[in-house]
Amino acid sequence: MYPASSRDRFNRSPISAGSVGKRKKRRFLLDDLQLVMLSLPSIVWYVMFCYVPLFGIVIAFKNYKLAPGKGFIYSLFVRSKWVGLKNFAFLFKSPDVLIIFRNTIGYNLIFLLIGLVLPVTLAILISHMHSRRLAKTFQTAMFLPHFLSWVVISYFVYAFLSTDRGLFNQLLRSMGKDPVTWYQQVKYWPFFLVFLNTWKTMGYSMVVYLASLSGIDHSLYESAVIDGATKWQQVKGITIPLLRPVISILFIMNVGHIFNTDFGLFYQATRDSNSLASVTETIDVYVYKALMERSNYAFASASGLLQSVLGCIMIISTNYLVKKIDPDSGFF
Repeated sequence: MYPASSRDRFNRSPISAGSVGKRKKRRFLLDDLQLVMLSLPSIVWYVMFCYVPLFGIVIAFKNYKLAPGKGFIYSLFVRSKWVGLKNFAFLFKSPDVLIIFRNTIGYNLIFLLIGLVLPVTLAILISHMHSRRLAKTFQTAMFLPHFLSWVVISYFVYAFLSTDRGLFNQLLRSMGKDPVTWYQQVKYWPFFLVFLNTWKTMGYSMVVYLASLSGIDHSLYESAVIDGATKWQQVKGITIPLLRPVISILFIMNVGHIFNTDFGLFYQATRDSNSLASVTETIDVYVYKALMERSNYAFASASGLLQSVLGCIMIISTNYLVKKIDPDSGFF
């Protein structure tokens, strides 16, 4: 026999369907309202700048022409005619289409590899520094270039590479050598572009990994030290496995931008030198120049839509492969 308290508990009447329905209706509480109000500015920003502009995708399928004295809606739907996929063909009709895609994908693959290895390495090294003040100094110094625009950086680059007064040519003259016309020498710029991109983006990526490292339980390292593990064994057995989810997510996001390039890096930093077109002409630079020459907004819209669709396909495919390799990583 069960005790009286147990019998009373078992003999209680079940919860009625009406009461369950009432509980389900009370999902949205005061705490939820406060969270919604906190997130409202971000929601408004995304709606205004990410979802409302999606309306402009229509331009990619039309021969867009401005109607004098009329608004944008009239010009788009009345004056402009539907042309289907013709606007997407202009990218592939270029005689330099192979060079454009080679530069776009090739540079991004190099940036992806360096951006995966170097920031993780620097974050691990800084996290193991005994002096916190020195670690913060290095972190700030490497993070500072992220806030500089490519226009400002282009002037710094010109101060080093100017033919007349550039620092590099001044050093060459002091050693009795002839100056180099850097903005006309194609062979140097792939290295310059990789260096500039790494220098500018390395600090931001490193901060993301440092934030993840700060969340690792230090008792794991203490246990490893007691077991006699070296620094390298701690990194290999504790740090890298715990950083794997963050590394996977950032890797997937960067793969999604493999068909996009930083316009400022390839256009501003090189000062739009026509002599360097074979190593600086990417999809974004080519579309910008075509837009300036022809003023055809439909071409630019079609190119942006194509890059976005290809990037979405790359993200989904990469996420699928990452989940196959490591089920605990990836987005979904």
